[in-house]
Amino acid sequence: MKILVLNCGSSSVKYRLFDDSPAAVATRQPGSPTGVPVAPGGMRSASEGTAPAGGRVTSAVGEPLPGPGGTTAGAGGTTAGAGGTTAGAGGTTAGAGGTALVSHGLVEGGRLAGEGLGGRETPVTLAKGLIERIGETGGDAADHTAALRQVMESIDLSDLDAIGHRVVHGGSVFSAATVIDDDVVATIEGLVPLAPLHNPAALSGIAVARKLLPDVPQVAVFDTAFHLTIAPEGVTYAIDAELAAAWQIRRYGFHGTSHAYVARKTAALLGRPAKETNVITLHLGNGASACAVQGGRSVATSMGMSPLSGLVMGTRSGDLDPTVIFHLHRVAGLPIEEIERSLTRSAGLQGLTGANDMREIQRRREQGDPAATLAFAVYSRRIREYVGSYLALLGHAHAITFTAGVGENSPSIRAESLHGMSALGIEIDESRNTRGDRLISPDAARVKVCVIPTDEELEIAEETRKALVS
Repeated sequence: MKILVLNCGSSSVKYRLFDDSPAAVATRQPGSPTGVPVAPGGMRSASEGTAPAGGRVTSAVGEPLPGPGGTTAGAGGTTAGAGGTTAGAGGTTAGAGGTALVSHGLVEGGRLAGEGLGGRETPVTLAKGLIERIGETGGDAADHTAALRQVMESIDLSDLDAIGHRVVHGGSVFSAATVIDDDVVATIEGLVPLAPLHNPAALSGIAVARKLLPDVPQVAVFDTAFHLTIAPEGVTYAIDAELAAAWQIRRYGFHGTSHAYVARKTAALLGRPAKETNVITLHLGNGASACAVQGGRSVATSMGMSPLSGLVMGTRSGDLDPTVIFHLHRVAGLPIEEIERSLTRSAGLQGLTGANDMREIQRRREQGDPAATLAFAVYSRRIREYVGSYLALLGHAHAITFTAGVGENSPSIRAESLHGMSALGIEIDESRNTRGDRLISPDAARVKVCVIPTDEELEIAEETRKALVS
């Protein structure tokens, strides 16, 4: 099946074209799990970074992005992360039987356990790219219509089977990926007040794609859907019930596609059925969230009604006493809009240190900077608190898995976040952690600690396929 995945932000369009047909899979180059050519005008991505064709992998802020083994791919080198070859035990590209570990299939006993669309061969990535600064002076496109036209004109969409759209907020309405029609569009529009920055961008992408490719089935895949399995007591806020019902106030949770993908990959790495595996997944990027996954189902997550709550993030505060908002408004005299902007764009690591890049904070911490030292401790402690809470909720966990930019690439964050938890069966092997192995806990540890690259776009493609064949 040939599927185009679109992720439309307020000023960007990220896209990736998959094909798992036998003819496409047969063209995959040796050593490349997905075969990732760069579309004209596009950019190659790895984990949370991007790289121009032939250039080095960089993070969103333009610094070299280390791979799971702690190395950085140079110009013309191998990209470590979601689109390239990743290092196995010992920092090499070979697994136990000489097969390379790849982000779309983990090695078990030297055999590549790939998982493609519908459990078939891992699909080939025919093209991928990013169009940025839409609508801005000097940007890549004047508007989303122009951006989508660029995508359509730069890649081969012949025999396209479907388009999968990432939609951040599905409210309590959408519990799974849904084939798009006029009623679905109207419902997503009704959820705009819950995601005023994200859902309008997704709606723009849907409208343009339906106009340009009216005969191609299109599917909405929601960040929130995975968390609709959480029990009522896990999503209900203790406020006036009528007020909550009238304004759709409850915990929704986000990063659902990442948590679902990584939990399933963790079970595969452990050689266990996903339905019999309890995993605590830690998605640590510029945005960050934790999730307790019991038998493949989300039972708790750190983000709430919005992506603001939970873990400390790059520019977001995470958990906060609501009185802080009242105090800033009533006593400091700040308008609500300014408070919201501060908590979402100038808080988190940015607020504590003036930088939202964990590598910069770690560098300054090593130099003895007090602000960076405190920020590192606050960040790690919040993770540790959630891990402890989720262990209590699950009763037991088979694994704790780190993913996304910080989770995949920061041994010190991984070590500090789980420090002092050996009494709970949680330990980290220092050498494995430093190398960036997929399994970084000692062999005898009761709770395995894993590092698995996320691939939200592949998960969206899989959810799109399932929506169309179900």
